[in-house]
Amino acid sequence: MSAATGIRPEPLQETVLAVPGMHCAGCISKIERGMKDLPGVATARVNLSARQVTIRHDPAMKDRDLVTALERIGFESELRKAVQAQDHSAVRPLLAPLGVAAFAAMNVMLFSVSVWSGADGSVRWMFHWISALIAVPAIAYAGQPFFRSAWGAVRRGRTNMDVPISLGVLIATILSLYETVVGGQHAWFDGALMLLAFLLAGRVLDAMMRDKARTGVDALLSHAAQGAMVVGEGGTVDWQRAEQLVPGMVIRIAAGERLAADGDILTGVSQFDQSLLTGESTPIASGPGDKVLTGTLNLDAPVDVRVTAVGQDTTLATIARLMDAAAQNRSTYVRIADRASQLYAPAVHLLAALSFAGWMIAGAGLYQSLVIAVAVLIITCPCALGLAVPVAQVVASGALMRAGIMVKDGSALERLARIDHALLDKTGTLTLGRPEPDPAVITSLSADTASVALALASHSRHPISRALGKALAAHGHRAAVLDQVEERAGQGVFARWQGQPVSLRRPDRAQGVAVTLDIAGQPIWLIPFADRLRPDWQDALRQLAGLGVDASILSGDNGVAVAEVARQTGLEARSDASPADKLRAIESLQQEHRVLMVGDGLNDGPALAQANASIAPGTASDVGLQAADFVFVQESLLALPRAVRAAKATMRVVKQNFALAIGYNIIAVPLAMAGMVTPMIAAIAMSGSSLIVIANSLRLTKAAR
Repeated sequence: MSAATGIRPEPLQETVLAVPGMHCAGCISKIERGMKDLPGVATARVNLSARQVTIRHDPAMKDRDLVTALERIGFESELRKAVQAQDHSAVRPLLAPLGVAAFAAMNVMLFSVSVWSGADGSVRWMFHWISALIAVPAIAYAGQPFFRSAWGAVRRGRTNMDVPISLGVLIATILSLYETVVGGQHAWFDGALMLLAFLLAGRVLDAMMRDKARTGVDALLSHAAQGAMVVGEGGTVDWQRAEQLVPGMVIRIAAGERLAADGDILTGVSQFDQSLLTGESTPIASGPGDKVLTGTLNLDAPVDVRVTAVGQDTTLATIARLMDAAAQNRSTYVRIADRASQLYAPAVHLLAALSFAGWMIAGAGLYQSLVIAVAVLIITCPCALGLAVPVAQVVASGALMRAGIMVKDGSALERLARIDHALLDKTGTLTLGRPEPDPAVITSLSADTASVALALASHSRHPISRALGKALAAHGHRAAVLDQVEERAGQGVFARWQGQPVSLRRPDRAQGVAVTLDIAGQPIWLIPFADRLRPDWQDALRQLAGLGVDASILSGDNGVAVAEVARQTGLEARSDASPADKLRAIESLQQEHRVLMVGDGLNDGPALAQANASIAPGTASDVGLQAADFVFVQESLLALPRAVRAAKATMRVVKQNFALAIGYNIIAVPLAMAGMVTPMIAAIAMSGSSLIVIANSLRLTKAAR
């Protein structure tokens, strides 16, 4: 998007506005085009799932100017005061209108059936009046989402998809009232109500899927501590909020506390759980001079840290920005729907106007010409088109859910169906993320040695110690009685057993993850740990290849650990990749491929957002879960080919649904324009086309096998 005219040669300011009223591709187009034309605005990017618009503009423009500009375009908005502002759901405002429309339609239809069955005279007149008493207030309430949108567009000299819908409903209602008052034969309250009920059902389904696709940026930033104890020059300590921290301050981080800012350790030695940032479950020992990052957890001992970066300058915030930017790059599929929606409203109005004018010229009279025009407006209602995608996505999502795969973004099924390359993170994704001691070594330990090892391991919360203790206990060993037990941060557990020094400590040298068991007077044991590959990984990779999906490893782990997994799986691998490296690797691959990212850690967050589709295991970090399109909650790696197969089946059904909907319009519209369809028949035909689309979508209930 090119820069707009009238922008000063100064750094642009970025403002994020929440726009709860946008719900479709047409809204995206109107907002982006309208804001781009505003002097002083360089770019405007809509995130429909989060219902936000990010505007880069001249710093001289105030927030109020942007809100007013959006209001002129037809959308109410408010400043997203913080990245953790509350999200707006589009589902809840639609539920009550949907319930009212559906309930009223069912009741009015009962009276209509009686009229169709032969009720005549005063009985028909009474049924029409009862239908009117039910339908008019129901239409006035349930139609508000469409009426408000249509009025907002018309008032500003624009049109949208809600204008022909509102016209059709209102004219059908007015004509039905006229027929009721004059004692006519036909009333179309049932058609108007059914139209509203089906349209609202489609929007609710679509909104439900979009709500699930909310950005994980807020969840990511929520891991930063709200504040920290600041150490003053005189040794005083004072708790301050994270916003009050500035570089150069010294903060004291107690054991069990997360960091509120990036910094360097001044005093103290401890271990930090960096799984949020790196995906690695193994704590990292850090001491004076080492860098520690916002959001990481101090496990063992208090440390003093000199702050080096706060707020938006921290590593955590940088990753959040990468995720946010990457998520907004996914809207290509929305552009296609946008172009279709731009054609729909004028085409429907033109057809209805031509029908009205043609029949007036032919001498049909005002009333009959209006009835035919209303039939055209109703029969061209894009219910079937509107349901074609969301219903198929919801049915497929349900099937995947039963198979242990949660779909967070229904539109991701479309992207997943097209992927041809899968990038797999190692720890916690291709492997289970739970290092286990070498079973051969565990079996070789004598009973006394194993009991000492179990006793030492039981005194530590370190994941390696817990894994060792669990393995020894599973072999039936019991913990020995130890004296003078001491856990030293970054070194291990030390004690005395039968008067002799014993320890379970970090090895002097080892490849990969290992621990040393040292008992005075006995041989020293080196116990290596390995992270086991997920079950069925061979079948999963074979099935992916059969689906035309190549796979490789992209990991932030060290080269030794990654090389071992690459050797076992036979996959190409890249190690020591930072979040930015992963992002660049995916962008490079996307020049020729459509990429699926499979990862679990915070360091995978930007990559999960940037990839064409993304999957995370259920054991992933909160941020990984938020950033991914799919989450599989089973240990087996077969979830990957299963999700790809279901996505391909979904897209086949979506294409069939589109063909059915378009075929319906090709047949029905000429009949309506020829005067061969009443508004009631139009509503039935429209509803029938929707039911066919729904029935076709239900074939996806077994898509995840």
